[in-house]
Amino acid sequence: MIKFSRKFDPSQIRLLIFDLDGTLIDSRLDLIHSVNAMLRHFKLSELPGDVVASYVGDGASMLVRRALGDLSDEDLFQQGLEYFLSYYREHKLDYTVEYPGIKNALSRICSSNGYGRQMAVLTNKPVMPARAIVNALGLGDFFVSVYGGNSFSTKKPDPLGVNTLLKETGHNIRDSIIIGDSSIDIVTGRNAGIWTCGVTYGFAPQTLSIAPPDVLIDKPQELAALFESQG
Repeated sequence: MIKFSRKFDPSQIRLLIFDLDGTLIDSRLDLIHSVNAMLRHFKLSELPGDVVASYVGDGASMLVRRALGDLSDEDLFQQGLEYFLSYYREHKLDYTVEYPGIKNALSRICSSNGYGRQMAVLTNKPVMPARAIVNALGLGDFFVSVYGGNSFSTKKPDPLGVNTLLKETGHNIRDSIIIGDSSIDIVTGRNAGIWTCGVTYGFAPQTLSIAPPDVLIDKPQELAALFESQG
């Protein structure tokens, strides 16, 4: 169900900025397996999948720090991060898929507006695996840009990535929206002054109660319906 908390006209949106993990793609298993492979490597106890999934969203560095637990051992953290990134680089597409209905929704969004729309990805995942996954899943042609957590000097929820996309595309805060599964994405949108859309099918829907979006959807098909509407 589409639920508005702040009314706006979706037909006026020209730039859609998507989060990646938990929004466009279900990468849960590959992230869980990569984190637990790292923990096994250091002879540490593996973590339940739900716990690992709850750590996703702030980038690889924070994911590894949370998984290791001991934030005071910087050497362990650096070695853990290196191992995680190396393992994930090789296994990022073992089980990762786009959410059912995402490709169709993106296609419908692109074709539903006579003036044309642009879409981009802004994720806290490192940019190289992010781009590789987007392209491997056949989503690359939908996006004018794919930016990651190491594309800029700061990550979400800092608005630098959004502001860069606004400048590059020539859009403004009134005709742009960010779409994501966690409060990080919503706060990013607020910090940049653009509209926000939360999705409840991803990794961290519980965090959307902390930072409620302007509009909330429950499934990818509703994305298309939202932006095909005429206000």
